[in-house]
Amino acid sequence: MLRSVAEFATRAAATVAAAITQEVADGRPRVALSGDWTLTALPAPVAVLQARLRECALLEPSWDLSAITRLDSAGAVILWQSWGRRWPAKLAANDEQRVILARAAAVPPRQAIRPPASALDALVALGSLALAGLRNAREFVTLIGQLLLDLVYLCGHPRDIPLKEFSAMLFKSGAQALPVTALVGFLIGVVLSYLSSLQLKMFGADIFIVNLLGISVIRELGPVIVAVLVAGRSGSSMTAQIGVMRVTEEIDALATMGISRTVRLVLPKVAALACAMPLLVVWCAAAGIVGGMVSANLEMDLSYGYFISMLPKAVPASNLWIGIGKGFFFGLLIALIACHFGLKVRPNTESLSALTTASVVTAITVVIIVDAVFAVLTRGIGMPGL
Repeated sequence: MLRSVAEFATRAAATVAAAITQEVADGRPRVALSGDWTLTALPAPVAVLQARLRECALLEPSWDLSAITRLDSAGAVILWQSWGRRWPAKLAANDEQRVILARAAAVPPRQAIRPPASALDALVALGSLALAGLRNAREFVTLIGQLLLDLVYLCGHPRDIPLKEFSAMLFKSGAQALPVTALVGFLIGVVLSYLSSLQLKMFGADIFIVNLLGISVIRELGPVIVAVLVAGRSGSSMTAQIGVMRVTEEIDALATMGISRTVRLVLPKVAALACAMPLLVVWCAAAGIVGGMVSANLEMDLSYGYFISMLPKAVPASNLWIGIGKGFFFGLLIALIACHFGLKVRPNTESLSALTTASVVTAITVVIIVDAVFAVLTRGIGMPGL
């Protein structure tokens, strides 16, 4: 260690600073460079050196590099930029220096990112975004059509039904998601009950906490919370799994062996998540009701027996069916979107990460839009007094 430090100090002490000499020879300006033109030997700040070289370049002199003892890429880049990114008319340099300068000349100039400067640029960007959306929609519809054809085929060939893949995905996306959905549902119920009780106490409407919790958790919050959790947990996993198979060329291997990628990869995931989501919605809603019931008992002294007896009267059963229906459609859409983006992955890791993120964001956005459509279409169903 000490020896290497001593050697470095010796080399540093022996380093000759870069030097520029200007003179006039035969009536023509001449610039001679000497010393070490390396990253460690160039004087600081480098901008001062570049400014002086540009002043010399304006005279269009002949350049003499024969006295340069060492030249690296940093020094070559400084010289090339000072020359205006073009070779001088007269240059005295050896072959090694010319190779280093040519390497610096081959580096393309950095292009500045130009923001949209006109309404036309914004229109072009909007059109590109719209075309990308239409392309994704077309591929999404194509995937749905292929799945329908696969279902027709499996009806005539029941031995080809991927039961193992379906059961494995049902366990991963359903059974393994029970703890996190129960925890989140319970906490949402506690928070909603606690905040609502503060307002209901002001008006003496404590008993309406049952109506508020039942309808909001069973009809709206339960399905949406589960959909967001599943999109981030199972949706991203599906996209990443199919994307990795694309990167490792496993999907191409399936095609070579004559195995349908949609039957073995896409259909089990879509079917499993469509079956698991309604059950997870009921599970999460039950946990939310329990959390709200516990919070109402602590904050409003509302007994558990009264809460349980009033729940069926305050919340019609149609709200539960609406929540289950939302869960089915949300699971179907999340799985389709995840598989769609997984099949679009190109064989590189950057595409895998970008499309996995796009899959989760798109799934959550679509879930919220579909939930709004459900709210409009079912606004007169299951609401007491309507």
